Amino acid sequence: MQTVIVPIQAELPELLDASRADTAWVVTITLLTAAVATPIAGRLGDMFGKRRVALATLAIMTLGSVIAAVMPDITGVIIGRGLQGVGMGILPLGISIMRDVLPERRLPGGIALMSATMGIGGAIGLPLSAIVAEHLDWHLLFWMSGALGVTCFAFILAVVPVSVLRTPGRFDWLGAFGLAAGVVGLLLALSRGNEWGWASPATLGCGLGGIVVLLAWGWYELRDRNPLVDLRVAARRPVLLTNLASMLLSFGMFSFNILIPQYLELPSGSGVGLGYSLLVASLGMLPFGLMMLILAPVAGRLIVVVGPKAMLVAGGIVVAIGYGVILIDFSTIWSAIIASTVAGIGVSVSFAATPTLIMRSVPATESAAANGLNSLMRSIGTTIAAALIGTLLATITLTYQGAEVPTESAFRLTFVIGLVVALLSASVAAFIPRHASRRAGEHTALPDGA
Repeated sequence: MQTVIVPIQAELPELLDASRADTAWVVTITLLTAAVATPIAGRLGDMFGKRRVALATLAIMTLGSVIAAVMPDITGVIIGRGLQGVGMGILPLGISIMRDVLPERRLPGGIALMSATMGIGGAIGLPLSAIVAEHLDWHLLFWMSGALGVTCFAFILAVVPVSVLRTPGRFDWLGAFGLAAGVVGLLLALSRGNEWGWASPATLGCGLGGIVVLLAWGWYELRDRNPLVDLRVAARRPVLLTNLASMLLSFGMFSFNILIPQYLELPSGSGVGLGYSLLVASLGMLPFGLMMLILAPVAGRLIVVVGPKAMLVAGGIVVAIGYGVILIDFSTIWSAIIASTVAGIGVSVSFAATPTLIMRSVPATESAAANGLNSLMRSIGTTIAAALIGTLLATITLTYQGAEVPTESAFRLTFVIGLVVALLSASVAAFIPRHASRRAGEHTALPDGA
């Protein structure tokens, strides 16, 4: 869902007969609905059954795919893409389902593989989407995602058992609306600030308004008996530091995914890029996803041996090494492939560790909501990365054949920022307590690794 639109993004104004400002919403709306739906889906799953809510998110995603495929105008595609974003809520639900049903020996590997799917899907989906965009009707991209949704729905219905672990109480509708309003305002400012102007009334209004709403939301959640997010649990040192490290690591991961394909695609005549096609540039990122796929089971076993904290620290360091590789030499596609492979290793072990750290610190009845909040922090990290990287690449430019393209200095600066943020994520993870604190009576089936 995140990368399916990338191959045709530049052509959307012509394909949909709309302005570039309007077609930007085809990407932005998915980001917004995913960020809002993920923590809400997690809480609904804890209350009404994770399998039931997972099926609901897939049904909504599939409906959105069909709407985007059949609607002829920009409005229909934006609506469809917004509904597709709801499907992102299945990630924390899937992790929590594994906590409920898997035997202890298989749990770390299952969680690691589920966590890795974000990177795997993006890295594999991008070249597949590029092939369709170059040779077939672009509407097929949405039919493919709809077919994928139907397939996943059928498998979950047939294989995944009904959830029996429930959280009693009522759903916090006011908290859900408050979280949605605050997150949407903040992410709108971050994602559209470069286009609107960072000092414009629209950007400042959305950003500051979002912060004010989130502060009011936090005050309300601390006083509600059945909060959407238990902020007291979220404020525990292991949970808080894990979420912060996840946000920083997502920044580093997404910056890498933005920069490498763009550099590979820029015309070589400009003295900056390598002049490859979108398909070749997409294949350059394929090792990133393959590493996550291959290493997820290994990461699960390593968590049992060395503990999730050590894995999260090591992952941030390895991602930084990936940035170091590309800083030393980014004159060939092979250096990009090597850097992509190294970064994929780092992200794989890190994303495998974060759900384990979260679930060791929260009650089993709140695991989906807690993982939903972690996914929200990842979304914020990727949004900040997109905003900052987009601003730098649009500001530090040179003119080539009448168009503004980023300079080599712009790419080097953004690579350095990615390296520093990756190291910062490892530093934050190093302060996570060695053993997560648990309240009396809380159930966990996770290993007590270091």
